[in-house]
Amino acid sequence: MQKRHTNRTCYFNEQAYTTKKYYIPYFKKHIQEKPEKVLEVGCGEGGNLLPFAQAGCKVTGIDLARTRIEQAEIFFKEQKEEGSFININILEMEGHEHSYPLIIVHDVIEHINDKLSFLLQLKNHLTPDGVIFIAFPAWRMPFGGHQQIAKGKIISHLPFIHLLPIPIYKLVLKLFNEKENVIKELLAIRSSRCSIQPFIKQTKQAGYKIINQQFYFINPNYETKFGLKPLKLYSLIARSPYIRDFFCTSCFYLLQQENT
Repeated sequence: MQKRHTNRTCYFNEQAYTTKKYYIPYFKKHIQEKPEKVLEVGCGEGGNLLPFAQAGCKVTGIDLARTRIEQAEIFFKEQKEEGSFININILEMEGHEHSYPLIIVHDVIEHINDKLSFLLQLKNHLTPDGVIFIAFPAWRMPFGGHQQIAKGKIISHLPFIHLLPIPIYKLVLKLFNEKENVIKELLAIRSSRCSIQPFIKQTKQAGYKIINQQFYFINPNYETKFGLKPLKLYSLIARSPYIRDFFCTSCFYLLQQENT
């Protein structure tokens, strides 16, 4: 496990940096108008929302983890910025119907089993002409199983082990003395994994059109993690279904309701 996973202040600052430098320019290029309000689903400590708040947007973050919501409130207070943070599941969230012109779902959907229901629920909180930004690591890429959260130094740096058959994967994790709660989480991620083609199919089933997609060979997050500059996936590979899953460390999607 990397230190950044336990040092939440560092994680918050990394997110804020990446959003300001890469995500907001991406939105401006394809959305143009600054959203008045922004909702992030699975906001964690709220780092992604900080640059939006600093730009004058009204921001709301929701997360299943109460501790993350409490940290977000503390971090925003320290930054002297306003933000609303709620400990709730989006599937249970009422109110604010059709009120957000931008909804952010960053590195979250790969943790959700029923992706279709999730995508349908987002519509209840999206303005008619609003846009949803979804980013996720392709399942088959070297660390698509999130094995970097493992406690062991060796196992957390082994690429592609999440692609092993479940019994062998579980055995390898046990051989490296991973605790049961970590094994359970990694197997849950394996179960809820997100690959590109199934995701595209689910967006269509949910009634969305894709207004932009972008595949990265080097994830923009890797600049703060490893000092690597972002690099888009080569076009030949990006156009190759299935193969691109092995090389795409981050998939960017901008979705809009089909009837707009």
